[in-house]
Amino acid sequence: MAPSLPARIQAALEGTYGIPEAPSVEDFIRPIDASEDEGREVLFVREDEDGVSLLLHLPRAALESKNLPFDLLCQVVEGVSHFLCLAERARRELPVTQLELELQAEVDKYVLFVHGPLAARRFDPDRAARIRARLFEAVEYLHPPGTERGDRYRLANDLAARFAGRLEETFARRGHFDRMRRALRSFYAAGQSDKITLARAA
Repeated sequence: MAPSLPARIQAALEGTYGIPEAPSVEDFIRPIDASEDEGREVLFVREDEDGVSLLLHLPRAALESKNLPFDLLCQVVEGVSHFLCLAERARRELPVTQLELELQAEVDKYVLFVHGPLAARRFDPDRAARIRARLFEAVEYLHPPGTERGDRYRLANDLAARFAGRLEETFARRGHFDRMRRALRSFYAAGQSDKITLARAA
């Protein structure tokens, strides 16, 4: 049986960032219908003296269909990204913030759609520009500006857009893909303040 979409996304992210060991996201997924959690991706986290427990809700349609609309595909990437980042930080006994999770997920979407298995072809500057515009400019937010979640999502989007643009200009357009991977791994390993610094330096 072919690997599921979440499993393929997890494998691609693990390869990109050099993550040595992580639990399979498939063991933590619960499909949800449109009437639950606004029908969108949600990662539930519970921490106690025994460790961290995770449960990932993903839209059932995203798990049962093959030709997914862009929004559903982004939800799967985001859910797997959140899961993997939390699992890796727990393994390394490091903290992680909600802003860091959102920022990393936005970067992961860009990486997978432009440079990874969801790109369908090698790096193409024109296509990359269209994907960046779709990810970071043509955005509809569920939470209004001035709210905690709304401001967090907008900041994560802006920072990821800056970092993605830097990756293209500094590395991808010059064919320096090994250096780009090293930059991505450094970004992934960084904490929130260092991630923000790296993104704003773009």
